[in-house]
Amino acid sequence: MTALTLLQLNDLHGYLEPHPELVRAEGGWRFERLGGVARIARIFEEARAEGPCLTLDNGDTFHGTRVAVASRGEALVPIMNALKIDAMTAHWEFAYGPAGFKALASRLDYPVLAANVFRKDDGAPMFDGRRIFERGGLRIGVIGLACPIVDKTMPPAFSEGVRFELGVTEAREQLQRLREEQVDVVVLLSHLGFPQDLKLAAETPGLDVILSGHTHNRLHEPARVGDTLIIQSGCHGAYVGRLDLEIADGRVSLRRHRLIAVDPGPEDDHVAGLVETALAPERERMARVVGRTAVPLHRYGMASAPMDDALLAAIAKAAEVEIAFSNGWRYGAPVAPGPVTLGDLYNIVPMNPPISRTTLTGAELKAMLEENLERTFAADPYEQMGGYIKRCRGLTAFVKLENSKGRRLDRLLVGGLPVEPDADYRVAFITAQGVPERYGRDRQTLDISAVEALETWFAGQTPGEPDLPASVLII
Repeated sequence: MTALTLLQLNDLHGYLEPHPELVRAEGGWRFERLGGVARIARIFEEARAEGPCLTLDNGDTFHGTRVAVASRGEALVPIMNALKIDAMTAHWEFAYGPAGFKALASRLDYPVLAANVFRKDDGAPMFDGRRIFERGGLRIGVIGLACPIVDKTMPPAFSEGVRFELGVTEAREQLQRLREEQVDVVVLLSHLGFPQDLKLAAETPGLDVILSGHTHNRLHEPARVGDTLIIQSGCHGAYVGRLDLEIADGRVSLRRHRLIAVDPGPEDDHVAGLVETALAPERERMARVVGRTAVPLHRYGMASAPMDDALLAAIAKAAEVEIAFSNGWRYGAPVAPGPVTLGDLYNIVPMNPPISRTTLTGAELKAMLEENLERTFAADPYEQMGGYIKRCRGLTAFVKLENSKGRRLDRLLVGGLPVEPDADYRVAFITAQGVPERYGRDRQTLDISAVEALETWFAGQTPGEPDLPASVLII
C-alpha cells in the first residue's frame, strides 16, 4: 500500500494576501480573515514533508485583482513558481488573449494542461493535454481541461484564433492513453464546474479523482460518482483542498479529505517577500478610502448581490439611465461593513472597463434575460455556461427556475409596468457579457470607467442606507 496526497488550489483570482471572507456559521454568515499565498506556501510545504505529494492548480489564478490585471498576470509569476505547483489548467487567464497567456505560461516552472483547447488554423492543441508525475514509486497521470465557455460567452479577444471543446471526448482519449502508459492514478484537473464534473464522471469510468474548479464550491466532503472522487475548494485562496489517498492492488481509495481554511498561521518568508514586492508600488494608492458601506458587499447570492447592486447603481448614475446590467461574476472577495478603499473597487471590477449605453426593445430585454437564465440553470449541466444570474438594475424580473428553456421569465416590469415588446429602453452596461453585441442598437462607449463611476457613487452614497431593491425575484 502506498500513500499519496493531492493538494488543490482553485480559483485564486489573484488574491495574494489575507482578506475578509464570508463563512457560513450557526445562525448565518460571519466574516473571517482568510487567504494569503505566503500562508498557502507553508501549508504546501508541511504536506510535502509528510510524504509523496502532488500540488495542482485549477486556474482562474492570474486574473481578478488590480495587481493581476494591471500586470497582465506577470506580477504573479514568481509567486506562483515559488509555490512549487506541479501543473495548472485555465480560464480567465485567456483574458490576456491566447498569445498573451501562452507567453505568460512560458515563464512558469510548471505546465499548463488543457486537452480541450485547439488552434483554429491547424487544429493543433494549444497546450499539452496530460502529464505523468512520479511520486513515492507511483506514476500519477494528470489530465487538464480548461473552461470551455471562453469562446462562447466571453469577449472575442479571449479566444482569437482558438477553439474550445467541452472536453468530454478529450478526457476519454487522454484517460485511455494514460492507462496504456500504465499509470497508477489518474487525476482530472478540471475547470468545467462542479455540475459538469459530476456528469463527466458518470460518463467517463476510470477517472480516480477529479479536482474541480470554476463554480467556487466549498466541499467539506468529497462527492463520489462510481469510483471517482470529486473535490472543489472554494475561491480567492481562502481554502486549500487536501485529499489523502491509498493505492493498493491497482485500486485507489480515500483515506482522508480536508478543506483547509487558510487562517492566520506560519508563513513562508520568501513568498511573503515576493508578495510585498508585487503589491508595494500601489499599496498606498489602493488603501485610499473612497467611502463606506453599511452592509456586507458580496457576490455570494444567486439572484442578487449587494456588491453588484452598488456597481449597477454607479453605472446607471454615470450613464444617466435607470436600467443597468453587468455579468453574474462569482469572483470578488467580500467587503465588510465600514470603510471602502480604492482597492476594494478594483476587486469588484478589476478589468475596469468603460461604461456603455445602448437601446433595447422590450422583446430584446426578455430574450436576453431568458438566454442568461438558460445558461445558468440549464437542465443539462453541459449547457450551463454562466456564473450567477445576470445582475440587473431598474427592472423587476419574476423568475421560475424550474421552468423549461425560454419559459423561466414569468413577468418583467420596468417602472412598475409590464415591459412592452416594441417599446425602447435605454440601458447602461459594462463588457460584452453585460449586454451581448447581438442585442441593442445605437451603442455608445462613454468616457468614464467602472472604477471611476464607483468612486463617484461611493462619495455620495452608502450601500444599505437605504437598502437597494432586488431586481430578480425567484418565485
